[in-house]
Amino acid sequence: MSFFISEAVAETAAAGAAAGPSMMGQLLMLGGFVLIFYFIIWRPQSKRAKEHKDLIGGITKGDEVVTSGGILGKVTKVSDDFVTLKVSENVELNFQKASVAAALPKGTIKAI
Repeated sequence: MSFFISEAVAETAAAGAAAGPSMMGQLLMLGGFVLIFYFIIWRPQSKRAKEHKDLIGGITKGDEVVTSGGILGKVTKVSDDFVTLKVSENVELNFQKASVAAALPKGTIKAI
């Protein structure tokens, strides 16, 4: 009786080993997922973050910028964390530097 059980166990073990993917195949699949994650998600996001950091670091008085809320203005004062924008005559607003979305070419405000 125990002779038949050991054969059955041996057959299922051999069938499971032959049917399952190899260890090398699993490692290649995992490596593929890591590469996809890197090139599609992590690398572009870090590139955008670096560009935004450079943009914020390069803001100077007289630049024309757009905030993430869509407000267009000319920089009148720059401090460590905040920037003051002149949005119209006698109207100046304070914003965090991180809320600046883009710098515009000089003369954009007059063209609008």
